[in-house]
Amino acid sequence: MPHEVVVRAQGHEHVSAEHASTLEVTSDDFLTPAGDCILGIEADTVPADFDEAFVSACQDGDAAITATLEADGHSVTVTGSGHPELTFEDERSHVLRTSDYVDDRTVMVHADAAAGDVDRDLIAALADGADLTLTLSVDPA
Repeated sequence: MPHEVVVRAQGHEHVSAEHASTLEVTSDDFLTPAGDCILGIEADTVPADFDEAFVSACQDGDAAITATLEADGHSVTVTGSGHPELTFEDERSHVLRTSDYVDDRTVMVHADAAAGDVDRDLIAALADGADLTLTLSVDPA
C-alpha cells in the first residue's frame, strides 16, 4: 500500500523552472531569479515533518516514488526512486533529483523530469502566484 505526503506551497513571480537536473519546493518565503529549480515557496510541510513509515519506505533503493505537482488546473507527474541514504532531515526544502546524489534535502533520485521539463502552462500559473500542491507517494518495493 502506498504511503503519501501532501505539501501545500505558493507560486511566485520569479518561478522560471529552467533547471535541468533538479526540481525544488521550499518553505522559504522568498525566491530570487537565481532559484531556477524552485517551483514553490512557503511550503507548509518539510522533509523533517514526514512520518517514519513514509521515510522508511523511501529508503528502499527499489521503491518507486511519485511526485504530482498541481496548480490552477494543471498537473505534472514526476517519477523516480528511493535510496538507502535518504534522511528526510531537512527543515526547508524538498529536492527531486535526476541524478543519484543524496543530501538531507533529497526526496527522490533518478527523477524522470526536472524543473526545466515541467509543462509551461503549470509554470506560468505558478509565476502568477497560484497555489501549488505537491503530493509525494511511495510504493514500497
